[in-house]
Amino acid sequence: MAITLLDPEGLPKAGVYRQVSVATGSKLVFIAGQVAWDADGTTVGAGDLATQVEQCYLNIATALAGAGGSFDDVAKLTVYVVDWTPDKMEQFLEGAARAAAKLGVTPVPPGTLVGVAALDVPEHLVEIEATAVLD
Repeated sequence: MAITLLDPEGLPKAGVYRQVSVATGSKLVFIAGQVAWDADGTTVGAGDLATQVEQCYLNIATALAGAGGSFDDVAKLTVYVVDWTPDKMEQFLEGAARAAAKLGVTPVPPGTLVGVAALDVPEHLVEIEATAVLD
């Protein structure tokens, strides 16, 4: 595995992700921001943040598989959430947990969550992009 996740002493323990990702592989994979589209381009979970987060994670997993990797190879996630407020964290975590259960992984790479005014289409509530490193 090309990624080692760490929580160095002196940094707070976030619990839902690790603070540092050390990559030792040689193949970088950049996954475009994934939204809650299924394979046919239909939005999944209109109005439901948890369901949309789950679909984004599943789409990332599909993209990674196409590149020969898995969520274990993710070095960093960047998450964009429409009209973010801290009370949405529970829904976000629920969607991530459901995706993790389906994928059989614990996706805890370093991440950045950014609140945004809007995404590509009005029914999309979240977009997630990933950077991965493969051996």
